[in-house]
Amino acid sequence: MLAKLSANRRRILQSILALGAGAAVPLRAAAPALLSRRIPSSGELIPVVGLGSWITFNVGSDPAARAECAAVMRQFFAAGGRMIDSSPMYGSAQDVIGAGLQQLGRPAGLFSADKVWTSSDGPAQVAGSRRKWRVPRFDLLQVHNLLAWEQHLPMLFAMKRAGQLRYVGITTSEGRRHADILKIMASQPIDFVQVTYNAVDREVERRILPLARSRGIAVIANRPFRQGELTAALRRHPLPAWAAEIKCTSWAQVLLKFIVSHPDITCAIPATSQVAHVRENMAAGSGPMPDAEFRNRISAHVARLL
Repeated sequence: MLAKLSANRRRILQSILALGAGAAVPLRAAAPALLSRRIPSSGELIPVVGLGSWITFNVGSDPAARAECAAVMRQFFAAGGRMIDSSPMYGSAQDVIGAGLQQLGRPAGLFSADKVWTSSDGPAQVAGSRRKWRVPRFDLLQVHNLLAWEQHLPMLFAMKRAGQLRYVGITTSEGRRHADILKIMASQPIDFVQVTYNAVDREVERRILPLARSRGIAVIANRPFRQGELTAALRRHPLPAWAAEIKCTSWAQVLLKFIVSHPDITCAIPATSQVAHVRENMAAGSGPMPDAEFRNRISAHVARLL
């Protein structure tokens, strides 16, 4: 019977067994030191590589897929990760995260980042999200794609003052509504802004990142791989010899090091449902980092290959 299982199915079952066998293993065992950045509004340090959940954690009630997501989170924490990012619009992702966190014994290092994404009852949605995550409070809540931000930001600031929330932020993706993002950053006391940033999409370097630096706002980079589009296109090409200079063994690591080496980026949030990929991603948060000239070299090379 076992001989007939697909390679993927065997991998999932091995993950399930590993979760059970490793229940007593410390989550921070022997992980290399990750580069961390300070959240400007508090000084708290956060590792530069986080974990996204868009699409990859929307697995419904499938037990094997949920076990694989829990294994991803286990490896993420074992490698020193902290920030997990989700949203009510990500299908079953919040519930999958909550179940995984419970299975892992609610890791103390978790930095929970979620979003408000509704045009109506924000408090009810936040309460529902918190129940799905199974956490007493969120570390960060963000207004997703600025939906009804005039209504939600005052609510989030009030939650922060009441000790029900630690940080407040806003998000956008794919280069949308940057003019509105800039206005809010300049006028509201937000702690975080989340934008798309990668080796191809660099528009935020022009105004958003400098404003974040001057206003003391932490920056989360979403879509680091353009939802897999970049890594899929680049894997057809050999890794350049210069990748070894920054200790990269894959295109994913090159792309992530491009992002997290920027001094104004606080954290990047690549999403994956595979343990091997989260291990690879987390390795990009340590070792030598490219300087500005090297980063331009990466970007130009990637653009030529696409």
